[in-house]
Amino acid sequence: MSRVKIVVTLGPRTDTNTTIRALAEAGADVARLNGSHGSLTWHAAAIAHIRAAAPQMPILFDLPGGKIRTGALEHEPTFCVGDQLVLTGDERHDGRVKVPVSHPQLHEALASGATILADDGQLRFTVQRIQGEDIICRAETAGTLRSHKGIHVSTLEPTAMPVTPRDRAMLQFAKEQAVDFVGVSFVERAEQIEAIRSLIGGASPRIIAKIETQRALEQLTSLLDFSDGLMIDRGDLSIDAGLHHVAILQKQMLKAARQAGRPAIVATEMLHSMISSPTPTKAEVSDISNAVLDGAAAVMLSGETAIGKFPVEAVATMRRIADTASSHLQSLLDDDAAQEPCSIPQAIEDAIALICRRLPVTKIVAVTAKGYAARVVAARSPRQPILAVSHDPATARSFQLLPGTEGIAVDIPFSRTSVDHIPKCLEALWRCGKLKDEDLVLVTAVGYPRSGNRMNLIQTHHIADLRDSLGWTR
Repeated sequence: MSRVKIVVTLGPRTDTNTTIRALAEAGADVARLNGSHGSLTWHAAAIAHIRAAAPQMPILFDLPGGKIRTGALEHEPTFCVGDQLVLTGDERHDGRVKVPVSHPQLHEALASGATILADDGQLRFTVQRIQGEDIICRAETAGTLRSHKGIHVSTLEPTAMPVTPRDRAMLQFAKEQAVDFVGVSFVERAEQIEAIRSLIGGASPRIIAKIETQRALEQLTSLLDFSDGLMIDRGDLSIDAGLHHVAILQKQMLKAARQAGRPAIVATEMLHSMISSPTPTKAEVSDISNAVLDGAAAVMLSGETAIGKFPVEAVATMRRIADTASSHLQSLLDDDAAQEPCSIPQAIEDAIALICRRLPVTKIVAVTAKGYAARVVAARSPRQPILAVSHDPATARSFQLLPGTEGIAVDIPFSRTSVDHIPKCLEALWRCGKLKDEDLVLVTAVGYPRSGNRMNLIQTHHIADLRDSLGWTR
């Protein structure tokens, strides 16, 4: 099992059983679908392909959020510096004369001289004048404006609605399809996460907060508290917070996510050159390596696998880079912080890190109903693989996003009045070959849980001793 997970975005290049299977074999761990692109019919078919080709692969479905995008363009305009381009809130246009955008009132937020950025800041326009719903612009960069590309206007205030009507429909689709995670785009306050959680009405799908704006950074602590993980979307973040700040902000967010015990995905242009080239640049190799060394739970491919010419090669390349970097990853335990007063679960975390460094532990087993133990142990980046065991299949599948972790579902009731289920879980792992007789395992769990209780138990076992003492037989 790999310490660092790879999230792959599916698209026209990768929406078949054969290709999805090849992506999984090359090292992909999580399949991502972007709700901003494609119809729900296409997404339903893609989900069916994922389940047929890689049934254990969890699915992340990104909600569109309030992001402004260009419409579906039959004619994608190509322009030079100085050319005129017309954006409009009237979505009936196809790009031949005017380019429709998804915000009907965009013209009301703009005035002559305003700057509009598109496609993660690659394209820049200056507003010359407003005519009704039409925004007449001058191109400041040459390029092509394509369908469903993001539009950024710094003067536009965020929507007051915690959940847009489109996101509600997409979330209902995600629930019906039983996806494992939903990505909440342009989340800027905990209220949005709470609203999504209320609409989900259960433990799954789990919520990934996409950090894309300065406002989100200011609320990072509360967003981590209310979400199940975060995605560092460097495209929009580079526009909103400044391109030159992104590397430092990424390090700060990864540190905050580790401390909160939440998995963090680093996204955007990690192997961008491999959209058209079979090999990466040296800067891209360095980018992935540094994300891994800073504690990213996962690294993500977007256009590289959705529309790129070399999707399988991109995954294989990212896997080699991530595995090489993670082999040099040192424990992230802060020895100074360990001297400060802390809670029982925090003390257990510190003890696990110490035991795993001092003893020849071969595997860590986290017996966890909802995932707390798996998350906090994975956040410490131990060198040992983690087997995270739950009695709920959806919960077990969600562990596939955690670094160095394999989620395993067992048909064993978890007791609240004893710890008898723990040796039963270990026996189940031994029977299916996940644990070997020669393994020395560290087990962590919550014993005799009450409301609010979390990980409070550590055991170490030689599996051969348990086999003999408890009379396990295959």
